Amino acid sequence: MISIAIANQKGGVGKTTTAINLATALAATGHRTLLIDLDPQGNASTGLGVNHRDRTRSSYDLLLGDCALEEAVSHTIVPGLDIIPATQDLSGAEIELIDVDQRTHRLANALGKAPAHRWHVCLIDCPPSLGLLTVNAMVAVQSVLVPLQCEFFALEGLSQLLQTVERIRGRFNPALSILGIALTMYDRRNRLTDQVADDVRACLGELVFDTVIPRNVRLSEAPSHGVPALIYDMRCSGSEAYMALARELIERLPKQEVAA
Repeated sequence: MISIAIANQKGGVGKTTTAINLATALAATGHRTLLIDLDPQGNASTGLGVNHRDRTRSSYDLLLGDCALEEAVSHTIVPGLDIIPATQDLSGAEIELIDVDQRTHRLANALGKAPAHRWHVCLIDCPPSLGLLTVNAMVAVQSVLVPLQCEFFALEGLSQLLQTVERIRGRFNPALSILGIALTMYDRRNRLTDQVADDVRACLGELVFDTVIPRNVRLSEAPSHGVPALIYDMRCSGSEAYMALARELIERLPKQEVAA
């Protein structure tokens, strides 16, 4: 199983929207997918229609060792897509994990016990911080996908995130890599948007996906209905962009592992 953390310490960059719709697109193309909601806000869980009352087991229980991986998994309305939902308990997990053995490897150890061949791809929706939850995600995965909003201030934290990836690679996970940078909230009417996109491509080159995710009202409306945008309106520009991004992502994945 290929595991990918979707991370950016800046909030409001489209991280959860990217997690939900990429997971849906991957499932739609035949890749059995597991989405782990590691954000205490639980927006990925809500966006996939998982009610709070149904979150009897969550990523919090998984990290604390109170349940096995399979016990925390819930099915979603999307065929081929499962989720480990999040609850507000996660907001206290970083404090509770301080004195726990292998606190940075809790998620990695749990994923290591996943049933063979049940899922092709695992996506982890990280919180908007570089704390212990995000570190757990980066230790557990092979690569990181970074959603980056096409605005000036979004660039400021990118170097810090890349430095964190380097530190995780050096101390805990030598195989960790950046899978790609996904430009989000792209507005062609705004000249600054083009400038930011050009600067990111000039700096990071082929790491930046060709596909850009536009500002799109249907992407914003879909979570309130508890469905991904690809189901809410599969023909809107946002849905079409996420399908294109999923195709690019698949091309970057190791073929033998995707097919396993």
